[in-house]
Amino acid sequence: MIRQRDEDDTAALVAIQRLQAGYADAVTRRAWDEVRALFEPDAVVHITTHTRDPFTLDGPDEVAAFVERSLEQFAFFAFTIQNAVAEVDGDEGWGRLHICELRRHVDGTWTQAHGLYQDRYRRRDGAWRIAGRRYSSLARLGDGVETFPLPPIES
Repeated sequence: MIRQRDEDDTAALVAIQRLQAGYADAVTRRAWDEVRALFEPDAVVHITTHTRDPFTLDGPDEVAAFVERSLEQFAFFAFTIQNAVAEVDGDEGWGRLHICELRRHVDGTWTQAHGLYQDRYRRRDGAWRIAGRRYSSLARLGDGVETFPLPPIES
C-alpha cells in the first residue's frame, strides 16, 4: 500500500536515493574514504554469498577494507543499481537495492554478479547513512550460471 507522503518524507527519500547512488558511485571509483563516510560507526553488514559461510563486517573500516580486497582481482568493475525502493519513518528508514556488478578479471575474463541489499538507514546530524545491511547473492554469470534463492524480504 502506498501511503501519503509529506514534504519531509519526500526530502528524506531523495536523500536516501542519493545515499544509495553514492555508494554505487564510490565503490565503482574505489573511493574507500567515501565508502566509509556512508556508514554509521556502529553499522553491521551481514553477507551471504552461497560460496562460503555467511559472515559479518563491523563498522565502516571493515566494510571498506573487505570491498577493497574483493575488487583487487578486477581490472574493471562497475556497480550498478537495477532497482531500488526505500521508506522512511522520522530519522529511520529502510531500503532494498537489486544490484549487478560488471567485472573484468585481471586475466581478461568477464563475469557478472547479481545481488540484493536490504538496508537500514539512519539520519544523524541532518545526514542519512547506512546503519545496517544484509547482502545476499542472487546469481553469478561467467563460465556458467549460478542462481540462488531470494532471501526473506525484510521491511
